Amino acid sequence: MIKRLLSYIIPIKIYEKPSKISKSLEVSWNNGKLVLDSKNTNYSYGSLQKVLRKGLIAIGFDTIKPMQEILVLGVAGGSVIRTLVDEIKFEGNITGIEIDENSIEIAHQYFGLNQIKNYKTIISDAKEFVKKTERKYDLIIIDIFEDTTMPLFLFKKEFVEHCKQLLQKNGFILFNTMILNEKQIDRNNVFIRQFDNEKYYCKTFSNVEYYNQLIIIEKRI
Repeated sequence: MIKRLLSYIIPIKIYEKPSKISKSLEVSWNNGKLVLDSKNTNYSYGSLQKVLRKGLIAIGFDTIKPMQEILVLGVAGGSVIRTLVDEIKFEGNITGIEIDENSIEIAHQYFGLNQIKNYKTIISDAKEFVKKTERKYDLIIIDIFEDTTMPLFLFKKEFVEHCKQLLQKNGFILFNTMILNEKQIDRNNVFIRQFDNEKYYCKTFSNVEYYNQLIIIEKRI
């Protein structure tokens, strides 16, 4: 309780674990809430949760609630899953794909992710998972970072085509990206251009929590 109160003045780190993917993972009290951070950025329950929540609001809580299948590529501490379950009251199936077992261990221990009945974690590389799964999804949330870096495969044609195949008619992709320079703006534009305007509706939200750009894709047919 003391650490939680002190966190309104200064963040209080309570746990740290090495990560092959993100160098280190840290659980801290920050403004009275537990958050998960990598070495240089927030991973869950801080500004990131605000970013993804804005994307879900843009899609519409009423649109999301009756969906049947949601895929989350990049789980970390699971804050977006908490938003889906606790705030939207989503009762369909949520599948989370996470390559870093250490982050899932933290998500279970500190954030109770394993207590969510309609959620399951698959430890896998998202790049490989989208190639192999045959399930279709109403919403695909892409939130994959290696500290402040985004893997290049996320923007490649092969990954994009697999995501298209996994998406139900009238389904959505919510893609959280970080933009720090002009090159990354061009990178995002190349990603968007891979979606045919006749089949997909695309919109972006820039400067979300300063450096994030959300890309929302809606499959029309």
